[in-house]
Amino acid sequence: MAKQILIIDRDAGHAGALKIYTERLQYEVTIATTFEQVGFELDNNIFDIILADLFSFDELLPCLESIKKKYPIVQILIFAAKDKLDDAMDIFGSKATNYLDLPVNSKALDLALITACKNISTDRKIIRYSERLGDLRHAQELLNQLFDEVPCYISVQDRNLRITAANNRFKHHFGSQVGGFCYELYKHRTSQCPDCPVVETFQDGKCHHTEEIVTSKFGKQYNVLTQTAPIRNEQGEITQVMEMSTNITQIRQLQNHLISLGLMLGSMSHGVKGMLTALDGGLYQLETGLAQKDDDRISKAFGLIQQMSDKIKKMVLEILYYAKSRELQYEDMDVALLAGNVINTIRPLAENYAVKLDVCIPESLGKIEVDAAWMEAALVNFLENAVDACVFDRDKKEHCIQFHVGKTSDEFIVFTISDNGIGMDTETKNKMFTLFFTSKGSQGTGLGLFIANRVIKYHGGTVEVESEQGRGTKFIILLPLQKPDNAKIVEFPRTTR
Repeated sequence: MAKQILIIDRDAGHAGALKIYTERLQYEVTIATTFEQVGFELDNNIFDIILADLFSFDELLPCLESIKKKYPIVQILIFAAKDKLDDAMDIFGSKATNYLDLPVNSKALDLALITACKNISTDRKIIRYSERLGDLRHAQELLNQLFDEVPCYISVQDRNLRITAANNRFKHHFGSQVGGFCYELYKHRTSQCPDCPVVETFQDGKCHHTEEIVTSKFGKQYNVLTQTAPIRNEQGEITQVMEMSTNITQIRQLQNHLISLGLMLGSMSHGVKGMLTALDGGLYQLETGLAQKDDDRISKAFGLIQQMSDKIKKMVLEILYYAKSRELQYEDMDVALLAGNVINTIRPLAENYAVKLDVCIPESLGKIEVDAAWMEAALVNFLENAVDACVFDRDKKEHCIQFHVGKTSDEFIVFTISDNGIGMDTETKNKMFTLFFTSKGSQGTGLGLFIANRVIKYHGGTVEVESEQGRGTKFIILLPLQKPDNAKIVEFPRTTR
């Protein structure tokens, strides 16, 4: 489209001559020889170039300044008599594209118009680029908003696993240390996690998925589903990896009640089986006693049947009560008897796997106030874990579990359970009491040690763990001899938070 030119000149003859010349150069030209015409044309049309005698009208200067301010892309060419050209430059300055003296030289006018057209083209490109830049800036702001507000944890990591960017949710829960290692912020580890999905994405350029347990800066643990995605440069090289983690802790909490109940039923099935076997034995004794009319045999058989019946009834009630909170049933129990019951329970399992038991239970330990059923189950769970650690260890020919009981003072009893099994690394040791965490693969449920640890804590006790990978593990369980003042209700995770 031809450029639009407005010629402003009080000399109509001169304006007409300029119009004829510029039209030959393929411009569309309008002339204004009165200030009223100038005002009308500028109010009703938009011109690309204004060719004007600045001294034609007294009011022209502020009018041109207003137009230039309103339409910066408009190119203004000023012409004037030679003796007034310097004055025009002083008055209008750099707001004009060029200054021409009268009479106007055609070559000078041609060059001035070419320069004006180039300026217009450049300005229009700048405007388009500015608009695109504005769109890009808006898109960037939208992207940043989405990045910050998306309801999951997002971090961007370099090849050294250092955080280069993180969204608001990540910063709130894990800190905003740019340049920190992801495994320090997520796992509180001192070294890279095994099977790191970010490292795998750097290696093969594919997305990877894992389920992790992470620890926030407040010490709270979360179950998260993690997915990684590569970030590439213009050459297609992976320079960074984005890691997105969705918090599924609530989902896991919704699952755990039924799962833990199933574990409880499964762990009790062996006890029920033993009770039924004993009940069969009692019925046999009763039957033979009746046949032989042996009153003593009948009495013993009846006692055994009654005892097994009571135990089965109690166990069934425990299962029913498990659906709701249960107060600890404290009773005074001889420590040696408690420990002996635990060893009698675990001994068949240890013997089955050829694991030696080194037991030290002094007789003079006195009594302890505990819920015997829960405490025995908790201690058995620690011992079962020790047996498993030995079974999974293929590097040693002989395995041994030490179970020692002693007093640290008149107020506390200590159970020490140590094995020479596979041991644990730092991450496993930190997670071992976490709900659903298991190092046994499909053979574990991730509930046993979680429940056992909670039972110990509700009795006012503590559990310390010492472990070294390849060498074994030691559990030091400290329990008060007397019921704590803040006796609690045993509550396992519910279907609500």
